[in-house]
Amino acid sequence: MKKFLFVTAFTLAMGGTGMAQNVNPFLQEKYGTPYEIAPFEKISIDNYREAFLKGMEEQKQEINAIVRNRAMPDFENTIVALDRSGELLTKAGNTFGPISNSNSTEETRALEKELSPLFSAHYDDIYLNPLLFAKVKEVYDNQKKYGLDKEQTKLLENIYKRFVRGGAGLNDEQKAELRKLNAELSMLELTFEQNLLHETNNTFVVVDKLEELKGLPEANIAAAAKMAEENGQKGKWMFNMQRPSCNPVLQYAENRDLRRRVYEAYYNRGNQNNAYDNKEISRKLVTLRLQKAKLMGYEDYASLALDTRMAKTPENVYNLLNQVWTPAVEKAKEELEDIRAEIKKDGYSFEPEGWDYMYYLDRAKQAKYAIDEDQVSEYLEINNVLKGIFYVANKLYGLTFKECTDQFPVYEKSAQSWEVIDKDGKVLALFYSDYYPRAGKRAGAWCTGFREQTYNGNERVAPVVVNVCNMTVASKDKPALQNIDNVTTMFHEFGHALHSFMCDVHYEGVANVERDFVELPSQINEHWAFEPEVLKVYAKHYKTGEVIPMELVKKIEESAKYGQGFATVEYLAASLTDMDLHVLKEVPANLNVMEFESEKLKERGIPSQIYPRYRVTNFSHTMGGGYTAGYYSYMWAEVLDADAFQAFKETGDIFNQEVADKFRTYILTPGGIDDGMTMYKNFRGREPQINALLKNRGLLK
Repeated sequence: MKKFLFVTAFTLAMGGTGMAQNVNPFLQEKYGTPYEIAPFEKISIDNYREAFLKGMEEQKQEINAIVRNRAMPDFENTIVALDRSGELLTKAGNTFGPISNSNSTEETRALEKELSPLFSAHYDDIYLNPLLFAKVKEVYDNQKKYGLDKEQTKLLENIYKRFVRGGAGLNDEQKAELRKLNAELSMLELTFEQNLLHETNNTFVVVDKLEELKGLPEANIAAAAKMAEENGQKGKWMFNMQRPSCNPVLQYAENRDLRRRVYEAYYNRGNQNNAYDNKEISRKLVTLRLQKAKLMGYEDYASLALDTRMAKTPENVYNLLNQVWTPAVEKAKEELEDIRAEIKKDGYSFEPEGWDYMYYLDRAKQAKYAIDEDQVSEYLEINNVLKGIFYVANKLYGLTFKECTDQFPVYEKSAQSWEVIDKDGKVLALFYSDYYPRAGKRAGAWCTGFREQTYNGNERVAPVVVNVCNMTVASKDKPALQNIDNVTTMFHEFGHALHSFMCDVHYEGVANVERDFVELPSQINEHWAFEPEVLKVYAKHYKTGEVIPMELVKKIEESAKYGQGFATVEYLAASLTDMDLHVLKEVPANLNVMEFESEKLKERGIPSQIYPRYRVTNFSHTMGGGYTAGYYSYMWAEVLDADAFQAFKETGDIFNQEVADKFRTYILTPGGIDDGMTMYKNFRGREPQINALLKNRGLLK
């Protein structure tokens, strides 16, 4: 039973706002499309509304049938029945949720707000139902007599815990309070996301004169001119707050004032005292989350959130982050000296600010390693990069990819699609890539899906998986050439896709792993991106087809750790802010989240030139609800992925088949049947060690 809530800015790719079509695709038994992928072009906004409302009603009837069943509660008539309930909701949500983040419209945002309180009440009706919980508890308390296997036992445990954490053990007064809190939190998280989406795509820095763009690559200048023309400013140049638009300014623009304007606009999204300001929303979210935690018997929200994760306690999270913080700050201060030296070369004596960091750090990197990332990008054309990603998947797991873009339903014209074929010749999964930014698409990169892996009787149903990114687009004279960070992101998100491809479970309720384990498959996949053997396959010059020269590969390897002080500190700063807000045991009524963030980080000795990767008012991971008290998960998983990649390196073969088979068997396939640490120890034979992480980031002396 999937819990589908509007906790992020779900948007809609296609569909009108007129009368609902005569035939609602969601209400048909089959779509009649290849692999039963949703017929996106036939779905209207009213189809979604009808399917969601009808889906909630159907699930209520299914729940009532479980409750009214006079037979003794058992695993099949209670637990499996619960897990399979809500099929129509899942069907509609699987389509609406994933693609809607890409193409926001006024109609879809209105539908989100209309349905958000209904979904909140719907799931509260399930998890706060005392008669239903009594049946679940009966099965849980007597589970030994059912002869359950490991997967079934885990499903029972997960569902029981979901009820307990959903408030099933509260009294009537407390349940009423929880309902109110859940409804408010759901709407606040949705509003935060919608505000941020608007601020990201509609905050512009406008430039009037071409000479102000000196240093910026021609492709980025052309993209800025196009954006200006599209927004009625022909003859000018515009930058919005999507990273492909604003980051090149911070890295390459010689104009210091332009860098400042872009930097301040980016980091102040949601903090501009306008209709889309997120400060008060963030304060309310922190306050209400604490109230919910205390209602559930926890002293702070982080303790509630971490109870079902690998970390278990806030103390364990802080212990990890603090181990890395001190050497990261030291490294960042060393980099600052390099930046000051570069400023001095320009004949200036000013103290560097945040908007100087990327520009002069890139200069210092070039001076130290003679590497020009603009030159490197000429070997990183996006389609070739994808071939490299597929090559790694083939070498490790025997997967092949057959493009089906002309055969599969299309939800976005720039997206591509493939059949993923396993080494036994069977279709393992279906894959869509959606790599380019556009109006209405939220910032960042993520992996989602139109359908999770499931079973229809004894037949495995292939998942439909989507990678969504905001990569650099083609210009008039160049194809879509990517920088090193973008390539890393593509490998990262495809690691998530591999996890989804290979999941093989029989119950929806055991498909998911802990939040702080989920980044292991994605982050380990990054390790292959710039291995020389892999670069030879995909890193080919966009004009000549020449394979990237080994001397340039060596420069990439040598310079890989440079800038890790800055990168690590900005990440840790966001992670610590997330934790600091959610370990509060009392929230002042006048809490200013931005001042709180600044004061806490200043106490820790953060260099003044470094902001957190996301400031509170644009920190979607925590305020949007997906990674609340959980942004540390990337670092937690990095301990795992760095140590896990060593298992390959220790054999002398980064494609060692024995290790790859173990990784697939113990990490990628089981879903959440085992807990994360058990899965890791099954793979590695021991618990992970932190030294590999520190070494990879250049922080180990």
